[in-house]
Amino acid sequence: MSEYVHGYSPDEAKRLKDQSYLLSRLFYRDVHFQEGTRVLEAGCGVGAQTPHVARCAMGAKLFSLDLSMESLLRARNAATEAGVESRFLQANVFQTPFEDQSFDHVFVCFVLEHLRDPDGALLELKRLLKPGGTITVIEGDHGSCFFHPKSDEAWHVWSCLIDAQAKLGGDSLIGRRLYPLLHKAGFDKITVEPQFIYADAGRPEWVDYFTIKTIIAMVQGVKERAFEMGLTDDERWERGMRALHQTAENPEGVFCYTFFKAVGTKS
Repeated sequence: MSEYVHGYSPDEAKRLKDQSYLLSRLFYRDVHFQEGTRVLEAGCGVGAQTPHVARCAMGAKLFSLDLSMESLLRARNAATEAGVESRFLQANVFQTPFEDQSFDHVFVCFVLEHLRDPDGALLELKRLLKPGGTITVIEGDHGSCFFHPKSDEAWHVWSCLIDAQAKLGGDSLIGRRLYPLLHKAGFDKITVEPQFIYADAGRPEWVDYFTIKTIIAMVQGVKERAFEMGLTDDERWERGMRALHQTAENPEGVFCYTFFKAVGTKS
């Protein structure tokens, strides 16, 4: 594992929930788990995605796993509030408590980017799948970001997020690697679908929930780590955050980003 770069604050839990509000429209529109199947949500965190996974698994048996007990408690509350059911358990994604071929499907969202050994995690999750079972992996790629007004200052604070995560052993550029990662792990019938996000003043809901409540909140959340790691200083950080806010506040501001959803099958 690597340390979770965003931390475990209530603000981060809220950011994850806000992020899931809009992104669920893209990620789950063609996801459906058949009745009677067993589905594992690996690395459920605070449960931001759990209600969406559960709604794709009506009639299936859903299990949600995470290493953090604090996050699991929040995930249980989130599921209860959403009126969905899952069996929550604390476990390491590299050493799960399940027998071979325990699941028909595995769902992994925004997890691999935080792991020092994503290859090892995928091999463990593959072990849990029955022959013919599928894995769905969703990740972002911070290198896919571009915005207007163009600004070196805004790119500086964005780079602080990328560099801080790398120093902790993660990879915020992992979205572009989903195909080779699944292929190396031995999955077949791999498909990768880019999910492009675009926000401008003509799409105010996307500006609010994605540019402000997801992206800017995510960068702001790494401030203390960036200072501790010597990646920035007060003046550069404040200039950068002001410039980044212009992508949301300027009537001509634009923010673009690409997520990747990959599906593979165990032969």
